[in-house]
Amino acid sequence: MAVKIRLKRMGAKKTPFYRVVVADSRSPRDGRFIEELGYYNPVSDPVEIKIDGEKAQKWLKNGAQPTDTVKYLLKKSGIIE
Repeated sequence: MAVKIRLKRMGAKKTPFYRVVVADSRSPRDGRFIEELGYYNPVSDPVEIKIDGEKAQKWLKNGAQPTDTVKYLLKKSGIIE
């Protein structure tokens, strides 16, 4: 089972809000997930990023692959180099 750390889109039309989740790579974007790690709000000023670093590190050590956007968010919040 390939596990990914990716974004789950929430919020209303034209006002996106994302949750950072760990999910099976075969499940749909907004479908079933294994664990929620945090959230990302690109609409607010300044942008809100809140990710649980301990959970993220645990999943990365277990082999979960972050998407490009999530990798950028993890670097920005100081969880990975």
